[in-house]
Amino acid sequence: MTIDLTDTTTTAIEHALTEARRRLGGMAVGMVLTLIIVTDEAEQYDAIRAANEAAREHPARVIAVITRKARADSRLDAEIRVGETSPGETIVLRMYGSLGQHADSVVAPLLVPDVPVVTWWPDNAPSIPASDPLGALAQRRVTDSAASDTPREALASLARAYHPGDTDFGWTRATSWRTLLAATLDQPHPPLEGGEVQAEEGNPTADLMAAWLSLRLGIPVRRTVSPGPGITGVSFSTGPGAIVLSRPDGRTATLSWPGRPDRMVALHRRDIGELLAEELRRLDPDDVYAETLGRLEAGVAGAVDAPGELSL
Repeated sequence: MTIDLTDTTTTAIEHALTEARRRLGGMAVGMVLTLIIVTDEAEQYDAIRAANEAAREHPARVIAVITRKARADSRLDAEIRVGETSPGETIVLRMYGSLGQHADSVVAPLLVPDVPVVTWWPDNAPSIPASDPLGALAQRRVTDSAASDTPREALASLARAYHPGDTDFGWTRATSWRTLLAATLDQPHPPLEGGEVQAEEGNPTADLMAAWLSLRLGIPVRRTVSPGPGITGVSFSTGPGAIVLSRPDGRTATLSWPGRPDRMVALHRRDIGELLAEELRRLDPDDVYAETLGRLEAGVAGAVDAPGELSL
């Protein structure tokens, strides 16, 4: 069911939601969180689709905030979708004029009571997410440095502005690699002398991976450029030879180990819906991400800690 409201109020939106639930048979709310999406008209379709995919695992009230025509008269238009593409509710808010400068005052009455709030910027994030009015409403704040015109600079800015509860899809994209590398190096292996992360130029996930490996293993880790897509390989130099995890096609990786036969491992590049679903599984601060940002900000070429083990 879709309901369009023009020049409306938050009270009218709440009444429309209640009426929609009644007409659908009194469906239980059952929301586990509220997801605020801060986006624009160009990106809203893909962002809402990803949110609806994630809502199949995490039923949520999705509130998409779109600010338009800053010099127009203040007006709030709303599009409400209930019981269509996800088990939750979707509210698309279009704010005109000065109202867009106070989006938090419009969104706050629409939050589901007593459930966590997550704010997600699919494209351009504020310089300090925790200080943004819509970010301040949330326990978790999700950005995507790779969507920036200058990804590495955006990631460096997020590192300087980090606040507990922040996370970035650049880090989420590293989860599969981190899991596989932790399992690989959990086996007995020769002493590691150094590491290398290969990825396309400007890839923030590769920068985070290099910082994480350097931090956890206590070895120097180089960041080198490859044609892509994304991260194409991680290797470690040892006395008997190199341990190499290579993924040139973005789908399947090959694990090469000195003295052992090569092994194929599934390692596909995940879409935005999968990344968002992963981030919604945990609503507490990610301490490993915070430590990795600290190492990245300090420079992975700096002082190396004592050798250790990989920690997810």
